[in-house]
Amino acid sequence: MKKSHIFGLVIIAVMISILVVTAGDASQYVDFTEAYSLAEDGNTSKVHVIGELQKDKNGNVIGIDYNPAKDPNYLAFTLVDDKNVVKKVVCYSPPASMRDFEKSEKVVVIGRAKGEGQEFLASEILMKCPSKYEETEL
Repeated sequence: MKKSHIFGLVIIAVMISILVVTAGDASQYVDFTEAYSLAEDGNTSKVHVIGELQKDKNGNVIGIDYNPAKDPNYLAFTLVDDKNVVKKVVCYSPPASMRDFEKSEKVVVIGRAKGEGQEFLASEILMKCPSKYEETEL
């Protein structure tokens, strides 16, 4: 076998390995109902849940438990998904900048559901903040 053929086979094997590893890290977008259903079925893969922070009648964000002086590695908040299911989300590695967290339009939590009736354990939090480039006047 020629060296160029062996080299080609090695490159193909490396590309297949990269695809397999990347596909293993892929997670899916679900709502809380699906996330807890997957957890009950024994699925331990991470999922993405999109939602909004819970607000009171005046539009103020409620349900955030974050005290960096007491424990900077603990954040708990209430999230409402797209189907209006409300769950408590706990994150033990909150984002470094919590300054604009309450201003977020949408929040994406990446993690796992622990069990029915328990909180959602988030390993990552992504925030969609209001854009300063959107027109305010029409």
